[in-house]
Amino acid sequence: MKPGRASQTAVLVCMGRAAAHGRSGFTDPTALALLPDDARARVERFRAGEVPRGLRARMMHAYLARQSLNMLARTVAIDQAIAEAAAPQLVVLGAGLDGRAWRLDALADAVVFEVDHPDSQRDKRARVASLTPVARDIRFVAVDFTRDDLDRALDAAGHDRTRPTTWLWEGVVMYLERAAIEATLRVIAHRSSTGSALAVLYHAPALMLHVVRPVVRRLGEPLRSTFTPEAMRALLAAHGFEVASDRSNREIGAALSPEVAQATRIASHLRLAVAYARGR
Repeated sequence: MKPGRASQTAVLVCMGRAAAHGRSGFTDPTALALLPDDARARVERFRAGEVPRGLRARMMHAYLARQSLNMLARTVAIDQAIAEAAAPQLVVLGAGLDGRAWRLDALADAVVFEVDHPDSQRDKRARVASLTPVARDIRFVAVDFTRDDLDRALDAAGHDRTRPTTWLWEGVVMYLERAAIEATLRVIAHRSSTGSALAVLYHAPALMLHVVRPVVRRLGEPLRSTFTPEAMRALLAAHGFEVASDRSNREIGAALSPEVAQATRIASHLRLAVAYARGR
């Protein structure tokens, strides 16, 4: 992420959710409101069915058509994991433009900790002012992962490590080096009581990444890690978590609808692992 600027991949991800709203039974009424003005206008044109003019506009239209259903698949799977864990606390690591605290009924009795870089969080806090929270409480935790102490920041925000927590790590791990990933997992392990859950989205090695890498590099957010499912299972086990499921976005999409299955065929590199803390 470029200094002084909010995450651009977070904007693209939110555009995907906003474009997916109303498709294949999926709804995210928060996504459009969380977008910056230019991105919101592009999504509105897409949702209105406008025929794009010019190469750049056509490319964005094609991107949204595909990205919307890929985002639908992973969002539905993560929502389900959060609901099934039913923990009284949710920590969203690298929260970006995530809108779950303002839309997910499963969080009605939960305290949500939104952890993100101060630059990204500043923009988001201005936009969520128009939204009505669903979560019992929302606490913003500004953390620059390159220099701030995550453990101390969560303590200061009132996170209770004696109570179960669901940790959501979506769209972050692939941008981190192994040392940074393990440092965060040590904090997660230290703050996870029995019954805590971790949902982590990661990239598996795949030819498709040769297409993805140059795109995100131009946005200032280069890819830095990949894991096989076996390697991710071993990594989480080393930090006290047992994987309950690990599916590719293609597998998730195939179970939802023919339309989503078609769009997610090329998304086998994107995987969602859901793991639970072993008894301590």
